[in-house]
Amino acid sequence: MRKEVHSWYSHRIGREMPIAVYGHFGFPLLMFPTAAADFEEYERFHLIGAISHLINAGKVKVYAIDSVNRHTWMASGVHPGRRAYLHEFYDQYVTQEVAPFIWNHQGGRQGIITTGASVGAYHAVNFLLRHPDIFSGTIAMSGSYDLSQFVDDYMDHNVYINSPLHYVPNMHDHWQLTMIRDHGKRIHVLTGQGPYEAPHQSRRLSTALWDKGVWHNLDLWGHDMRHDWPTWRLMLPHYLETRHFG
Repeated sequence: MRKEVHSWYSHRIGREMPIAVYGHFGFPLLMFPTAAADFEEYERFHLIGAISHLINAGKVKVYAIDSVNRHTWMASGVHPGRRAYLHEFYDQYVTQEVAPFIWNHQGGRQGIITTGASVGAYHAVNFLLRHPDIFSGTIAMSGSYDLSQFVDDYMDHNVYINSPLHYVPNMHDHWQLTMIRDHGKRIHVLTGQGPYEAPHQSRRLSTALWDKGVWHNLDLWGHDMRHDWPTWRLMLPHYLETRHFG
């Protein structure tokens, strides 16, 4: 399998930010790490290996980036307002640096599909909903979509605009909603129902999306599917094999 590692200094983040590219052809799949992990986490935990046959076949080209969660939502010693403020620089990094890099690497602008597990699923959904002009679908696995648990119920503008279960019910912008609805057949919200999973989070997100007329797919896997890598190594290849994203 072809792998490239690129890196550049991001003035928005204030450090070198690497990105791993797997494959030679196919629609672009942007992977957000879990928790406070790095850009090679999905390779280390064999999720890249689980979809390697699809990468080698040219169905999908994977772009895996670093997280900054340890400085933002997971920085428990930092005031929540500061954490939310810093997250906005990550939003700018992804939309204004990573997305153009992907389009250049792909040879032209096209819709980018997001994915991730756990906290990565939160990012996958949040970036799609906030920027439907850049991202055109998601495979979100075992996510939590209410930031309250990370910020001790603190709320300000930056927290609000990054907490899907807060802002989706209040979405009224016709342009944004129309674009999100257009992506509906490529929006997949997946969760197990086993140990450490939180299927109610996915159900709540699904209800909020349906209330806004957004067609999507909510897929609740079995009670034997725990919040762990074996679950995600089953989920991601299944969806890449059985759904159309290109």
